[in-house]
Amino acid sequence: MEKLKKTCQTCGDEERMGEGEEKMEEVLKTLPMEKLPEGIHLSFYEGHWYRSTFMHGIIPFQQHFKAQDTDLILVTFPKSGTTWLKALAFTIANRNNYPVSESPLLTTNPHSLVYFLDFEIYGKSPILKLEDLPSPRVLATHMPHSALPTSIKDSNCRVVYLCRNPLDMFISYRHFVAKFSNKPFDPSLIEESFDMFCRGVSSYGPFWDHVLEYWKASQERQNKVLFLKYEDMKEDPISHLKVLAKFMGLPFSVEEESQGVIEEVLKLCSFDNLKDLEVNTNETNRNGHPYSMFFRKAEVGDWANYLTPSMLERMNKLMEEKFAGSGLNFKFS
Repeated sequence: MEKLKKTCQTCGDEERMGEGEEKMEEVLKTLPMEKLPEGIHLSFYEGHWYRSTFMHGIIPFQQHFKAQDTDLILVTFPKSGTTWLKALAFTIANRNNYPVSESPLLTTNPHSLVYFLDFEIYGKSPILKLEDLPSPRVLATHMPHSALPTSIKDSNCRVVYLCRNPLDMFISYRHFVAKFSNKPFDPSLIEESFDMFCRGVSSYGPFWDHVLEYWKASQERQNKVLFLKYEDMKEDPISHLKVLAKFMGLPFSVEEESQGVIEEVLKLCSFDNLKDLEVNTNETNRNGHPYSMFFRKAEVGDWANYLTPSMLERMNKLMEEKFAGSGLNFKFS
């Protein structure tokens, strides 16, 4: 692992190809690997599994990212409400710059407004440079808390973590990977995929460690880490949006509340509104993937249409074991 870090340092922030890149390729081959049934390759690095193609951004992100005190870092486990959280945080942060009726969200996908640090800003083909972003910066990552750059933990920047019950997240990810690979969803792969997920083999997994790390961090540093649950936000979006805005240091004023600004933000960022916008129905990202792949059902309990009673039993036992004594629990419906 130390060799991998030293190899990364030869790449630098500006030069990601050439000799340093070739060295990293060689070292990455030494990492333990698994292949998901859908064809995605994962590499095991410092206790977590990552998509192998993302390792070129993950290590430089850890090595070189310098957090600013005004940064807001949005964190999710994949397929846990990431698109929604990006839309909400962006709108809260920019509501004085754009009236809701003129929001960039109306013409731009949330993922093109809030970038992922670990594979879009760092990596082989970075989208932009951090210095080009105005402050305060709203950024995103899927990285576990233990793997975050030291500068994030040492600075006064804020971290918002949104999690989702593992069963819905698991099914959502299966559909997403199928779309990402331009393949039809294959129910026959669920059993093998579920077994791997329960063993901890999933992108940015194990899931249990990912969630617990941020749960503990939120309890230890409540002023720096906000822990949210997707199911709770769906159930009571208004109060959770107010909590989010206050944590961001941008609380809604009494006047804004009386004018219905909170409701306007929620309507703008809602699944039903975003999924039907022209940009999210007919346009693609820079890699040619349709933005529509980020919008499926956004329901709580959809897992029941795919998983067997024995799978549910296994998951319940795992949760009892992994979250014992933590005070953390999830709603499955």
